[in-house]
Amino acid sequence: MPEAMDKVQKKEAIPTVAGPATVAVVEAGPAPGKPRSLWSDAWHDLRRKPSFLISAAIILLLLVMAAFPGWFTSASPRAADLGAHYLKEPELTHFFSPEWLGYNQQGQSIYARMIYGTRASIIIGVLVTAIVAVFGGLIGMLAGYFGGWLDAILSRVVDVFMGIPFLLGAMVILISFDTRTEMTVTLALAFLGWTTIARVMRGSVISVKQSDYVAAARSLGAGTWRILLRHILPNAIAPVIVVAMVALGGYITAEAVLSFLGLGLTEPAISWGGDINRAQDQIRVAEHVLLYPSILLSITILSFLMLGDAVRDALDPKLR
Repeated sequence: MPEAMDKVQKKEAIPTVAGPATVAVVEAGPAPGKPRSLWSDAWHDLRRKPSFLISAAIILLLLVMAAFPGWFTSASPRAADLGAHYLKEPELTHFFSPEWLGYNQQGQSIYARMIYGTRASIIIGVLVTAIVAVFGGLIGMLAGYFGGWLDAILSRVVDVFMGIPFLLGAMVILISFDTRTEMTVTLALAFLGWTTIARVMRGSVISVKQSDYVAAARSLGAGTWRILLRHILPNAIAPVIVVAMVALGGYITAEAVLSFLGLGLTEPAISWGGDINRAQDQIRVAEHVLLYPSILLSITILSFLMLGDAVRDALDPKLR
């Protein structure tokens, strides 16, 4: 028994000698890595989401189509041959050729018009989103930061614009123009579409301006615009980006609806909505004239909505 007790005491004495070093090693642990920011953390989540990867790939393809339509077809979207191509059926085995998706009632290649129609939809959607994000974001930031009478006035202005039905108001504006170009439609949609961004930015700024780092910057003598641009805007912009990306698909839809109703883009501009409008009379005899532009429009809108949802999930910690 004494020998056994000596062995136990010797075994217990070993950690006692190396105790401080062992504790130091345990307390040190693995070297902590650099903490990720909100954006790097969001990107870390996004690149593992199949919905984000698929929608981003489709949108990238659409952007390339809009910028370089000649890479995808050599046919002219306005070239017409009624005698040879009137409502000609698709030849689905001739991939990416002018006759691949058939011809419309004017003898024009449906595939070529779909490719060139991408430019108008993408340009209008991106421009409207950029304008409403900048203008609405500025209005919301000023209202949320300064508060008081300025917030009251700007909020009432936002309420007035939100009381105007979006599509109906755009129709009233555009009906006064004989020729409607991409810029005309863009300005009409942006004139009525900035209110949602303004409200989102206002609420985000109100929550951010109460933070300690904003109070610290103010106590150190930072100016108003420095606080707004360097401290508040980077931390309040995430909800605005999410809303803007989701709204982009809505603006493309609005342009297509207006063109379908005959109040959007006019010739010589090419629009998916205009082609769908002209194709509805042939749906019983040549459904392909209506089917393929509608499918491409639906894929485009769905891609932007999926991208916006994925970004929202990545930027909102409550949804993780």
